Amino acid sequence: MELAAHVGSRLRELRKVRGWSLSELARRSGIGKGTLSELESGGRNPTLETLYALTTALGTPLSTVLQGFAPTTAGISGQAVDAVLTERLEDDAAVTETYRIRIRAGIIQESAAHTPGTTEHIIVLAGTARVGPRTAPVTVGPGRHSGWAADVPHLYHAPSTDAEALLTVRYPH
Repeated sequence: MELAAHVGSRLRELRKVRGWSLSELARRSGIGKGTLSELESGGRNPTLETLYALTTALGTPLSTVLQGFAPTTAGISGQAVDAVLTERLEDDAAVTETYRIRIRAGIIQESAAHTPGTTEHIIVLAGTARVGPRTAPVTVGPGRHSGWAADVPHLYHAPSTDAEALLTVRYPH
């Protein structure tokens, strides 16, 4: 099953478990009903921003819709960020996801707030990244790291060249 069909099936399943209509999930996520219908049918490839909007509205980590794919095939791209899920760990306290990401140079990706208590941590492997809360991003160079509360709007930006990094997202239960 290709990624779009798998993700669409998982989104539909999560929506139905909550007893929500397409209209209700569209309203809660800010994603158009037509787009959501195409995603659920597997007829449209999701963007990173769209999946975060939908999984946040559903109150579930992004990896919930990506599970079941080998790390090399579970890549999702957004406006400025390409992300590949490499690890998902769930314990009694939280779901922790690790992604290998590339932040494309010169483009700012603004991410909406995730579910309450979510945090993100980045280790930059190459290039320079400007990351963190929209109101106070920090610059992180190769071999350096940073962390921030991701339950507020935040951003990713590689000012001059692509940045390669590891990103950990932790969603408390």
